[in-house]
Amino acid sequence: MLVFVIRRLLVTVPVLLAASLLSFLLIDVTGDPLADLLVQQPPPSQEVIEAERERLYMDRPVYERYWLWLTGIGGNGDIGLLQGEFGPSVRGPAFDVGAEVAARMGVTLRLVAAAVLLALGLAVFTGVVSAMRQYSAVDYTLTFIGFLALAMPTFWLGALIKEAGVWANGRLGTTVFYTIGDSSADTRGMGLWERIADAGGHLVLPTLALMLTGYAAWSRYQRTAMLEVLNSDYVRLAHAKGLPRRTVMRRHALRTALIPLTSVAAVTIAEILAGTVLIETVFQWRGLGTLLVEAIRTSDAYVLMGWLMLAGTLVVLANLAADLLYGVLDPRIRYE
Repeated sequence: MLVFVIRRLLVTVPVLLAASLLSFLLIDVTGDPLADLLVQQPPPSQEVIEAERERLYMDRPVYERYWLWLTGIGGNGDIGLLQGEFGPSVRGPAFDVGAEVAARMGVTLRLVAAAVLLALGLAVFTGVVSAMRQYSAVDYTLTFIGFLALAMPTFWLGALIKEAGVWANGRLGTTVFYTIGDSSADTRGMGLWERIADAGGHLVLPTLALMLTGYAAWSRYQRTAMLEVLNSDYVRLAHAKGLPRRTVMRRHALRTALIPLTSVAAVTIAEILAGTVLIETVFQWRGLGTLLVEAIRTSDAYVLMGWLMLAGTLVVLANLAADLLYGVLDPRIRYE
């Protein structure tokens, strides 16, 4: 198992390098990091512009800048991914890109983890129920809900849920659903459990919005996989042997039907991260999503690269976790 994990991680290194090079080239041609500086009134002097260009390493060709960003060799100590430096930001020398990404990563991962776990649990439950009661009223109802959630754009769904929270708070006369921010503005006087409750309260509506985007597709995959397994010969044989229905469903049918969902969930982690950008914008969270939006607006190349590399690493780890789960779900799979 350990050899398999190491081998998979080594294979992903050239993939991430190729993705980083392509991303760097695309970012370089899509915007000018000095655009905001050039339109200031009164306009800055040419010396200021040249100093800023040199600080951002824009006075060097793109291939040299990529090498600097990757290794840090030849830089000023503020750049080099392999040295733990993401590079300078257009916000100024005091803005530490790595520290900002690390601070916001916890906020985003909290939202993503809650949404993915809830979406997977709900998708498995509704998919199994729909398959076991095929063409019943329950199946039609769950299918309608799934397709409705699938058809809704993420940003619109988030805005709709936010407005529903505002309406509910107005009707109840108190704040039950938090609709702005990932925590209250001032938590200094709160104890540990009060802070946890506060963070959980702010997590409810964004998690619901992000969860529905993943659940909608995953529940359909789970229903299809479960129907295929229920009609297979070995499940019919298990029923013919007189095994209890619950045992057949849990140990034979469900375990096999989870394999396709595991593959799909791992692949769509990138879509979940994209949905996080929209949800964080709607609910005004200061996570990686809003950091990406700010970096795109200002053409902050090194912040964009830090975000993309982190997202790529999360996708790689999700696919590795899916490969390891195959061995748990299917005893026939062995990693040599």
